[in-house]
Amino acid sequence: AQVLVESGGGSVQSGGSLRLSCAASDTDGMSYTMAWFRQAPGKEREGVAAIEPDGSIRYADSVKGRFTISQDKARNTLSLNMNSLEPDDTAMYYCAAGLAIPSWLLLDGEHYNYWGQGTQVTVSS
Repeated sequence: AQVLVESGGGSVQSGGSLRLSCAASDTDGMSYTMAWFRQAPGKEREGVAAIEPDGSIRYADSVKGRFTISQDKARNTLSLNMNSLEPDDTAMYYCAAGLAIPSWLLLDGEHYNYWGQGTQVTVSS
């Protein structure tokens, strides 16, 4: 099982940067795929970025070139560096963990078993 706790959200102006972190409990020693999702009010949940146990990474087209996902396995932490933020990036951001997720489903939240409580990111124009 995984207990996930996000931090690092906040309010920035358009063009600014934020770094989100997710602390994972890693109580079972299994190799999880980790990902960031976001959900804005009135919108569907969206997969932002995912990283597989072997280090393979996938990004949503909307964040490619602006966001970077990384993982520190020694510290059981997942990060999301967000640059060139835009008002459309405003959302609650969630960290998620899952096992044996096919590569073509990495940004599909239905395949993740564990979720954090979320951290709010607000980008003003």
